Amino acid sequence: MNFEQVRQVAAHDMHLVNQLIEHSLHSEVVLVRQLSTYIIHGGGKRLRPMLHLLAARAAGYTGEHHYTLAAVIEFIHTSTLLHDDVVDESDMRRGRQTANALFGNAASVLVGDFLYSRAFQMMVSAGSMRVMEILADTTNVIAEGEVMQLLNCNDPDTTEARYMEVIRCKTAQLFSAAGRLGGALAEASPAIEEALAAYGMHLGNAFQLMDDVLDYDADPSILGKNVGDDLAEGKPTLPLIHAMRHAAPEQSALIRHAIEHGGAEHLEAVLEVIASTDSLTYTSRLAMNEVEHAISALAILPASPYRAALESIARFAVERDH
Repeated sequence: MNFEQVRQVAAHDMHLVNQLIEHSLHSEVVLVRQLSTYIIHGGGKRLRPMLHLLAARAAGYTGEHHYTLAAVIEFIHTSTLLHDDVVDESDMRRGRQTANALFGNAASVLVGDFLYSRAFQMMVSAGSMRVMEILADTTNVIAEGEVMQLLNCNDPDTTEARYMEVIRCKTAQLFSAAGRLGGALAEASPAIEEALAAYGMHLGNAFQLMDDVLDYDADPSILGKNVGDDLAEGKPTLPLIHAMRHAAPEQSALIRHAIEHGGAEHLEAVLEVIASTDSLTYTSRLAMNEVEHAISALAILPASPYRAALESIARFAVERDH
């Protein structure tokens, strides 16, 4: 399946989720309503809620609580974006101004908190302690990942292992929870629930690895942000870590300086080092390996259009251009 065909498999469920999202954004506080609507309609692919819907169906779920949990997952993801953009002082996301650039940092942080708390209000309606346990643990791990990334910022001695731990917590954990919740709702066997969680974890790893590749190798008009933003923010992502490990000493020193001080003045020189060390190829290869693990994890599920769609989402993670 291509991504449009995947969308078609999930179209009915996603339509109902989108309606629920619109309804759940209501607040009597005008700024809350304006800012949350702005960020929710920011042009995202809604991959995480779609993954949850497909996982639940693939595991045999026939109820309706997956609509609520898909919306919860989107709200948690959106709140992390609001907080991320404030921490990173970003002014562009998905080709338009970030909420903090438009409404200010204080409003973005507080509306991010609103979306988090609204997500927890909604998850209670599923009436499942297991669901609440999964989501409570997930949000805690994501917060830890955010702090770990902050500690790595401007640190050129960040190792590949530390980098992978950050993306496991910060990005892959929510993908994993989206899969696990599908199995939990379906009351599937522990083996199926673990398989869906593993699928999500490997997919999330692949997704972030490719994000880090695209940061140095994409058309800004398609990517929706400036190429080299990670370098400008002093983030030691895997392309930089690999390049430093394999470059000549003076080239490694250049990257170390760029990470320590941030800014984009050395971007062209850093891009040359990344190219000469095949660091984007290396990172892409790791992403493809994660995709293979994700697809393998689904083998325990019976064949269905939903499982096929999940497999296609995994392939899309490494084939996309934004």
